Order: sequence, then structure tokens, then C-alpha cells
Amino acid sequence: METIAAIATPNGVGAISIVRVSGDKAKEIAKKLTKKDDFPPRVAKLSKIYDSNGELIDIALVLYFKAPYSFTGEDVVEFQCHGGVVVSRMILEEILKLGARVANPGEFTKRAFLNGKIDASQAEAIAKLIETRSREGAKILSRQLEGDLAKFVEEIRERLIEIMAYSEVFIDYAEEDLPDSLGEDIKRKLSEVREILNKTLESSKRREALLSGYKVAIVGKPNVGKSSILNALLNKQRAIVSDIAGTTRDTIEEDIQIGSHLIRIVDTAGIREAKDEIEKIGVKRSKEAIKEADIVLAVFDAGEFTKEDEEILELIKKSDKEVIVVINKVDRGIDIDLGKFEGFRIVKISAKEDISPLLRELERVLDSFSGENEHILISTRQIEAVKRALEAINEAEEFLTTGELELFSYNIQDAIRAISEITKPFEYDEMLDKMFGSFCVGK
Repeated sequence: METIAAIATPNGVGAISIVRVSGDKAKEIAKKLTKKDDFPPRVAKLSKIYDSNGELIDIALVLYFKAPYSFTGEDVVEFQCHGGVVVSRMILEEILKLGARVANPGEFTKRAFLNGKIDASQAEAIAKLIETRSREGAKILSRQLEGDLAKFVEEIRERLIEIMAYSEVFIDYAEEDLPDSLGEDIKRKLSEVREILNKTLESSKRREALLSGYKVAIVGKPNVGKSSILNALLNKQRAIVSDIAGTTRDTIEEDIQIGSHLIRIVDTAGIREAKDEIEKIGVKRSKEAIKEADIVLAVFDAGEFTKEDEEILELIKKSDKEVIVVINKVDRGIDIDLGKFEGFRIVKISAKEDISPLLRELERVLDSFSGENEHILISTRQIEAVKRALEAINEAEEFLTTGELELFSYNIQDAIRAISEITKPFEYDEMLDKMFGSFCVGK
């Protein structure tokens, strides 16, 4: 297989940059670049790096990982050079001259998968771990890197294989004196698997934003202080604040850290009867932002409650989102009936003075999303695999009811293959081992 190389650290200035090489030529390339005879595995050696003309490029740490005891399962060498744009690129250019080629996106991880160092679920966890926007998400993905999801999939596979083994016993030993409870056992075990998979799907949908980042929409009528709240959250003047209604005519989006969560916060145009076409578009986008958000900050003026406020209140009542009602401008006194907001979380603030109560409530809501300890499917591919497994299980149950056990077993095999796609392929021999090992019916 070709030797590949790439800069493994982001572009820009930093303390160090890492250039990684993987393949049969990795060690030989390291020897030529450093003019050293050998590199003991897993020992960092401070080495001078030379170009093809013998001129010094840098003094760097060089680490050699001998196959198969490396991330990719191949010979791997890492050059930990001084950070910056130029040095790492010069080293990469020399590596390419010595017979390597530039790695394709994800190719190091792909080789780790092909060489059996990681399974498919761990490969996807690596990609998501780089992108995750919360500490809780990072913890979940770290557990998947350790094989947490793989263990879950293996447990489901084992249960389904056992169910199919029960069915095969019914088919092959129908004339034997088998326990009357065997059929009920199959139904019970199948129901348990379906419940676990449905729960996993639901949990994954609820917590999808835990990995990609939660979206928080600030909504309300014009001039209730939405932009002031955004500016206070960001601690800078991101949005124009004015007493003129309709100043914010489009959505404004920014990232902000709340506790351990990096969220996307969206300041929307004031929701009211728009006076021109541009404002109509802004109001439409505001309503769309509510649908797309995970959390809605519904802002109301402490001094007045108008027909526009009533419409916004009805809008959030119909929403299935987590809603925090923000009563703003309380420094002027509260002249509205807070009973209108019964059932909602209520926070009273003055955006121009102190928004810390809102920050605390936001953090509580975000932490509550992270409180579950269930398995999460982290990609569309994984979700589709579970859906196909559930479809096969539902079809199998119909054949079990009618006593068509051959078709029942066929659908259970489909379910096993589907769930196995998350990590590894299904082997039919596993079913045979389970059948004869569990029931001791081979005479």
C-alpha cells in the first residue's frame, strides 16, 4: 500500500506542527530526512531535519511507531516541528519527494479501520470528536472511541442471534419434546430488543444537538430588548440597538460559550405585522428560527403586554421547544400579569444592567439535556441501520404470529445484518455456535 503523509495540525501559527507519515516507506523516509540510522519504536528523538540539498529545515521531535502497533496498523512516523505555516510545509514537501503521497481526507482513519485497529463506529466517533461543541458530547464520543457503542451493538447482535437460535430449534426439532414456554420466550426477547432500539433512536434524536451544538433563538416583538440581550451575552456590540421599531430586520447568529456548552445564538427580527417586503422576510425567518431552535428565549417587556405579545405567547405555547420566558426591563417595574406565562421557565432581567439570571437558567437547561446516560447514534448511517433493523424485527414478529418460522428467521437475519453494519459484518457461524452451545440439542 502507498505511503501517505499529511500535516496533522490546523493551519496557522502555533507552538508545534505535526507532520504524519504512514506506510512501508515511513521509517526509511525518516532516516533520510534526519540522516540517522535508526529509530527505536515509541521513543521521541530530537533530530535535525534536512532538505534534499542537505540544508537544515528544523530541529524536531521524531517518533516512530512500528506496525502493527500504531494508529493505522502500519509503520507510522510523526515529525513534531516548530509551529507555523512554512516549516511543516517544507518538511511535507521533502517527504513527498522521498516517495510518499499526500493523504486523502480521512485516509489515516480509513487505514486504521481497514487494518482492524478500529471499527466503523469508532471511525465515525473520531470525526465527530473533532467537530463536537460541548464537553458532554466529547465525553460521549470518547466512550465510543473506547468501544462503548460497539459493546452495545454486540449485545443487540447476541440477543438477536439467540432469538434466531430459538427459532431454528423450533424448525429443526419440531418433533422433539421442547418446552411449551419456548415460543413465549422468543416473543419476550424480541420485544425487549425492539424496546431498546426504539429508546436508542429517540434518545439520539433528542440529543443530536449535543454533538453539533445547541441553537438558541431570541424572539419577541420589536423594542423588547432582544438585541441588547444578544450584546450582553456576547459582551460586545454585535447588534444595533435603537428605539426605532424594526431595527433588526434579519437574523443575526453568533457562537457563545455557556458553561460547558458552545451554542449558536440567533437574534431575530421583531415579530409583528410587517410594513414592507424586507421586514416581512425578516419576520418569516424569525418564525422559522423558532422551529429550528433547541431553546427559545421569548422576550417580553415588563412594562406592557400587547396584542403582538399575545401572538408570540400563542406561538411558543404551540412550540415543542424548550422555552425560557425573559421578562426584560424590570428596572422600570413590572406592570404585566406574570400568570400569563404559567408553565414556562421565567427569568426577570434588565439587559442593560445584569443578565446573570438568564445565563444561570440557560446553563441549567443545557445541563438538563446532557443528563441522560443512554447510547447515542452519531451519524445518519447508524440511524438508518437501526431503523432497518427495527423494520426487519417488526416483519419478523408478524411471521412469528402466523407460525411461519422460516420467514421469521430470515427477517431476524436481516435485522442482525442491519445492526451489524454499525461496527462489523454478521457471520452466520455465530448463530450456529449459539444454537448448539445454548441448547445442547446436537445429539
